[in-house]
Amino acid sequence: MATSTTPSGNRAAESPDVGTRAIEAGLDALDTAATLPPGPSLGKRFVRSVLPPIVFLAALVGVWQIAYVAEVKPPYALPSPADVWEVFWESVTDGRAFEAIWTSLSRGAVGFALSLVIGTALGLAMWWSRWLRAAIGPIVSGLQSLPSVAWVPAAIIWFQLTDAAIYTVVLLGAAPSIANGLLSGMKQVPPLFDRVGRVLGLSALGRTRYVLLPAALPGYLGGLRQGWAFAWRSLMAAELITYSPQLGQGLGQLLNVGRELSQMSLVITSIALILAVGIAIELLVFAPLERRVLVRRGLTVR
Repeated sequence: MATSTTPSGNRAAESPDVGTRAIEAGLDALDTAATLPPGPSLGKRFVRSVLPPIVFLAALVGVWQIAYVAEVKPPYALPSPADVWEVFWESVTDGRAFEAIWTSLSRGAVGFALSLVIGTALGLAMWWSRWLRAAIGPIVSGLQSLPSVAWVPAAIIWFQLTDAAIYTVVLLGAAPSIANGLLSGMKQVPPLFDRVGRVLGLSALGRTRYVLLPAALPGYLGGLRQGWAFAWRSLMAAELITYSPQLGQGLGQLLNVGRELSQMSLVITSIALILAVGIAIELLVFAPLERRVLVRRGLTVR
């Protein structure tokens, strides 16, 4: 006996498949919209990112010029923007600026690399050992708040006026921040992740490498950024005090030369170069790295 099928019955039979396809299409569209957003135009990016600091710097120079004309301070204490620009351009043309930047950056890179290795190992050790965390956790946090310039006299006594003294100051200034940043990121990882790693048969090292560290990456990246900031400040403090012809002339030593000569234009030039290097490292290294991590985790679209 043939079974008749009504149109309503056909629609009822086909509706689950149609609904599933509609849901899948909607999810695909949502995923595409989230991963491929329309980027802002070049003009909007300029107005949003480039124009504000230019306007701020122009206003700052204008206020500076007004203070110079009003003789708020004597000219030797507050030179004009034109005088500072002349000294800045002279330091660029004679190579002093590039030599100082290269010397400081090479020292900062070596010191930060040492801090990265030691700080990461220390953070992992504190994560896996509660006893160690309780024993040295407060000390590491205290070292993070200790001014790095306090280590300079001890480093000079230990290593004399050598690069080792500078690296020691950078290491002691940056490693605690990296360790605390990693530990903070690990604490934010849900315990379920570690249990999943155990179920999959991963060892402690495997769970750390493939599960915990990737999950703690945003917090770890924040620790690295703060660690570099501390490393750069520690380096400038060390260079400012450990002045010796055998060490070469970094930005901190260039700043000290300006102080000894009472040449305020050179002092301001050195400060501007130190600030410029710090901003460049942030914009060229840490900001793109953070944006990439956040985009891959779906926390931002650009």
